[in-house]
Amino acid sequence: MTASTVAYLALAIVFEVGWAISMKVSNGFTRHGYTAATVVMYLLSVVFLALATRKMDVGPAYAIWAGAGAALIAIIGMAWFKEPAGAIKLVSLGLIVCGIAGVFLSRGGH
Repeated sequence: MTASTVAYLALAIVFEVGWAISMKVSNGFTRHGYTAATVVMYLLSVVFLALATRKMDVGPAYAIWAGAGAALIAIIGMAWFKEPAGAIKLVSLGLIVCGIAGVFLSRGGH
């Protein structure tokens, strides 16, 4: 996997986290600036994921994108929005991270 592929996948994850957080703070799409940010970041997330899949199989790319995004969003939710952080949630997030690592280590390429 090339450095640009890793960069594209990282940017896809960053924008995925960004749109989810913007969606939350948009208050049900009633705050128009955050609503616009949600749409733009969602589109950028998908564009960068598509760029990453040019040189990477779609299965591992999507699994890493979705898993890393979900884990980061959950962590931000606990830290920023004071969502509950129980033991089961933390262990489950750890399992997601282990799954991401496993998918990354076993990934195929073109």
